[in-house]
Amino acid sequence: MAKAPGQKLKLLYIVKYLSENTDEGHPAGVGDIIAYLDANGIHSERKSLYDDMEKLCDFGYDIVHLQSRLGGGYYMASREFELAELKLLVDAVQSSRFITPKKSRSLIKKLEHMAGKHDAGKLQRQVYVAGRVKTENENIYYSIDSIHKAIQENRQISFCYLDWNLKKQLAVRPRGEKKVSPWALIWQDENYYLAAFDSANGVMKHYRVDKMGDVTVLKEAREGVEQFSQVDLASYTNQVFGMYGGREETVTLQFPDRLIGVVLDRFGRGADIRSMEAGVFRIRARVTVSGQFYGWMAGIGKEAVIVSPVSVKDQYREWLKGILEEMPL
Repeated sequence: MAKAPGQKLKLLYIVKYLSENTDEGHPAGVGDIIAYLDANGIHSERKSLYDDMEKLCDFGYDIVHLQSRLGGGYYMASREFELAELKLLVDAVQSSRFITPKKSRSLIKKLEHMAGKHDAGKLQRQVYVAGRVKTENENIYYSIDSIHKAIQENRQISFCYLDWNLKKQLAVRPRGEKKVSPWALIWQDENYYLAAFDSANGVMKHYRVDKMGDVTVLKEAREGVEQFSQVDLASYTNQVFGMYGGREETVTLQFPDRLIGVVLDRFGRGADIRSMEAGVFRIRARVTVSGQFYGWMAGIGKEAVIVSPVSVKDQYREWLKGILEEMPL
């Protein structure tokens, strides 16, 4: 006897229905499942449905049969992602600056389907993110894909480096056409950066991916293998203030003991810290000396002290003096 139409898809439809519509508090009765299958053109009987459930459990699906005087039913007990895990993913998507608002909504919608309809609303209410700064460059996803492809195929890339103008538009900066050898993508300070070898200058450089336009994979093989092999990528990634430009220096800084949390948040728990007398401690760290570094120190106030080297201490004093002198009365 020939099988009824759609029988080969029957198990797939059952899994889909249980995943999207059931949980511990919302089991589905056999009648509900049969009605769903009928609505999709698949005839089913109670006896065959019981057998289908056994097959799915044997295959590895965590389907629970809840028996109750009120009817009971079946529900999907565990999913690929638990609700708490999906909430974390939603928060990460909404908080990420490099993901545009449009793409954030699209990704969260897909995460909602993984939670099932009864928990989807809990994901929507998880985080309030109105007003958070997000990138407006919708092409960033294609740029990242092209960069990965170039790295995998050992190719160079070309792109236009962009900057914001007063019209709040991203425009190609002067001499913004670039041709580099991509080596690694780095996540730092809520942004994606590309570490690449600049053949024209013979040095490793980094670029904000959300400011890269028209990324094209070229035929030329990558260069800079020797230079990249000398880079400690973990150290480079964790380089404090390293994405803002400037020279690298090993500095010794001093703070009151009560600011240990602030310092560890910035430099990490692996920082070289030494307790001193009079309720202060010192930290020795490798930083990129830049305006951002001085700005962070100034934000803490007079309790943040540069101990050494003297040259960095003097430059910090001149940086502060320059701001005061140029500030209009």
